[in-house]
Amino acid sequence: MKTSLFAAAFIVLGILYGCEKKSVPGSDLQPVPGKTNLQVLATPPATWQEHWFEHVQLLNRVFYDTSVAVYFDNDVNSSITWPNTYLAQVWNYTKSTYGAFGDDSRLFVILHSGKYSGGHPSTYMDAGHDYRNVIDVGSSDPNAWISGAGNDIDLTTHEVGHIVEGASKGVHGSPAFGIWHDSKWMEIYQYDVYLALGRSADVTRWYNMKITQTDAYPRAGTYWFRDWFYPIYNNYGGVTALNKFFALLAQHFPKQTFNNGITTYPEYTRGLNFGEFVHYWSGAANKDLKQLALTAFGNKDEQGNDWTAQLKQAKTDFPGITYPSDDITGSGTITVSKENTGGASAAEGSLKLTDNVYSTKLFVNTVPTDFKMQLQFATAQTVKSYTLTSGNDAIDRDPKNWQLKGSDNGITWTVLDTQTNQVFSARNQTRQFVIPNTTAYKYYAVYVTATNGSVDFQLSEWRLFK
Repeated sequence: MKTSLFAAAFIVLGILYGCEKKSVPGSDLQPVPGKTNLQVLATPPATWQEHWFEHVQLLNRVFYDTSVAVYFDNDVNSSITWPNTYLAQVWNYTKSTYGAFGDDSRLFVILHSGKYSGGHPSTYMDAGHDYRNVIDVGSSDPNAWISGAGNDIDLTTHEVGHIVEGASKGVHGSPAFGIWHDSKWMEIYQYDVYLALGRSADVTRWYNMKITQTDAYPRAGTYWFRDWFYPIYNNYGGVTALNKFFALLAQHFPKQTFNNGITTYPEYTRGLNFGEFVHYWSGAANKDLKQLALTAFGNKDEQGNDWTAQLKQAKTDFPGITYPSDDITGSGTITVSKENTGGASAAEGSLKLTDNVYSTKLFVNTVPTDFKMQLQFATAQTVKSYTLTSGNDAIDRDPKNWQLKGSDNGITWTVLDTQTNQVFSARNQTRQFVIPNTTAYKYYAVYVTATNGSVDFQLSEWRLFK
């Protein structure tokens, strides 16, 4: 898509909320004579003059029905017909999943050949494309769009996904665009569309392309599809979770009034911060996704802010977004066998080990070789996994060898996990260790027997999960 569309006037989320309905210029809805409120689809115009960006083509309508209206410029091969059926299928599935996008049932499809390489969307909320849901795609190849396969469907489907992003649930704007940028949401949207339409070869092709793709945001080497969207889709509800994300935004995220010159709509007042992004997706998945996000993205957003602190605030700011959590750390009491010289509450004291903020840490100078971190619970808990997060500096202070143990009385201990020669490859890196434990204990402890070379020890976070 052309990013200038987002910068100028893009789209947003789901059901129409209290909009004033008026006849609008360019609308394909016309009043039915003798009926006060009944409207039917009018015939789309035979020609359509472009008036956006550098586009100045006089477009010719080559096909229409109640699902799509397809327009070519004069350089597109007139024998091409695949958009008539394929994009109708995509659009009808999209509407059945995410809801209606205005009163006009059609998607307006514009194809160019030999010009305007790339694509952009617009929606029924925006005047720029005459209040229509539009995908406008071009190619530098004068023989483009003949195959109706591969990039032909990938590019056109991508642009339909932007209409979902920007106008579902009747709210104008895309609060997540600054986080996932142009393509990350589209990748899982397209995967779902290909799957829903029974295009098994395209499902496999798309999956194989995206599972190995990395991006530079929020950190270098981020696998958005592999480590974030596909696990959410595969494990926590499929398309139901995708749709619920937009529904939760429309219900809970702050809005203001937007007038497009004809009609008034709600519009999001700002973008999501990364902690809010994780919070809303956790609500959509009905699962605490913090650990998944830490694994996929680390604990910093694209601007270098610690989003785990933002997540804590998001839970306060948006209490209506709820989901179960397996993290039991907060119900335990932390103690250590040797404390920071400033005490437990110091800037680098032991309370930082379990404060749920991943930019703080415990620091202990001249750590003993039998150093112990202990969590005590009021009732016995069955822990299935735990995480350790490295500190912000000095890799030689990281734990290298340790054991996780459980106890009923704090005296007699059972070894649950042993790790040796471990290396944290990044600062503030969270690593998860799954253990085959089926016994509930009131006490859990990590015994650190070696660091990676320093006489001092540091750790940002230690957390337990049932």
